[in-house]
Amino acid sequence: MSNNRKQIGLLGTISIGIGGMVGGGIFAVLGEAVSLAHGATPIAFFLAGIIALLTAYSYSVLSVTYPSEGGTVVFIEKAFGRGLIPKSLSMMLWLSYLVTLSLYAVAFGSYGLTFFESESGTWLYHGLICFGILIPVAINLLNSDIVSKSETFIVIIKLLLLGIIVITSVTYVKPEHFAAQHYGDYFSILSAGMIVFVAYEGFELIANAAVEVKEPQKTLPRAFYLSVASVLVLYVVISIITVGTLSESVINTSKDFALAEAARPALGHVGFQLVAIAALLATLSAINATLYGNARLGYLLAKEKELPTPLKKKIWTDSYLGIVIVGTLTLLLANTIDLTSISIIASAGFLLIFTTVNLAAVKLSKRTGGNKLIPFLGFLCSLAALVVLLVSTWHSSRQAVIIFFGFLLFSLFFEFSYGKYSLSKCD
Repeated sequence: MSNNRKQIGLLGTISIGIGGMVGGGIFAVLGEAVSLAHGATPIAFFLAGIIALLTAYSYSVLSVTYPSEGGTVVFIEKAFGRGLIPKSLSMMLWLSYLVTLSLYAVAFGSYGLTFFESESGTWLYHGLICFGILIPVAINLLNSDIVSKSETFIVIIKLLLLGIIVITSVTYVKPEHFAAQHYGDYFSILSAGMIVFVAYEGFELIANAAVEVKEPQKTLPRAFYLSVASVLVLYVVISIITVGTLSESVINTSKDFALAEAARPALGHVGFQLVAIAALLATLSAINATLYGNARLGYLLAKEKELPTPLKKKIWTDSYLGIVIVGTLTLLLANTIDLTSISIIASAGFLLIFTTVNLAAVKLSKRTGGNKLIPFLGFLCSLAALVVLLVSTWHSSRQAVIIFFGFLLFSLFFEFSYGKYSLSKCD
């Protein structure tokens, strides 16, 4: 690899991680967390952040040892080979990004709807969801550089607006909202933490840029830890502001756009609209980036004959047919599954992937020279979190659990069938 490509420094690498995490996730799942954990919502975000930090260690040692734009897929293959299970997990990663895209699109629709009269109806909500997907599809097909070049600017705007909310709202926080009687039960708090885990998804994108990072041995670990730690603090503070300034009745009626409502006590309707605009920008840029990233992942998996060849075909310039395929599937998911179910499926998907990556770091510790205990703790915590999430939501959102296991079975069946088909074509 030519050193000329190694151009990303520490700040640039950290911005990749923060930009990946502070996308649409926090805008989409904050209300879901509060509805479960209530006054203990900051604890729920903290618990999810600890799992993300433990997993960040695994990603850092693996990224230094195996720098590749394949990132997660490469780590799983290095540890477990290219058998049916590893291939199925790669497919599951592709599906998890697909669900995350749907989450961002639904959040875009929810915040977009706040600019219209409440009587506007379901048709407008679904129209906004479709708009939030089709515009990034068009951008990726015509000129994917448009949003990628402005990503740093969008990240700064998001963080600036969130900072304004925090600073102006501190004096409006009511400590009594955090009294123990306002906590959800222990299981609900854990469930809330696992549902919001998708808000931490994104730091793993640093691994995909590892080949372009300057002094990777020093830069990558620092970037992983600092990006996750700073976002953990940000999320805990935002959850404190939201729970501390809003009554439970207000949160329940504005669950899908709770963060915008949290700006109202200090900044009035102007604050509400500013956050809504920030949410639209954040979700739109997150959709654009994830759409391209998932199409690129599909391209890499298609090259390895783990996904059908159309995903590696180019339509024109550098645009992949995979962008159209991913966009179409996202339209279907976002318009047929509710926000709660999407949050659960996305979080469960990434908890499964991160459980595997932590186990990969344990298995490859001799090659990476890394500590075995930290990734083993990450493995146990990720696995326990996944079990808690699935068990706790079985009664409240059975559809989501069924869809998640449906994705798992589909991944196994697809890789088994497609693997046989590929072998028969080679023969």
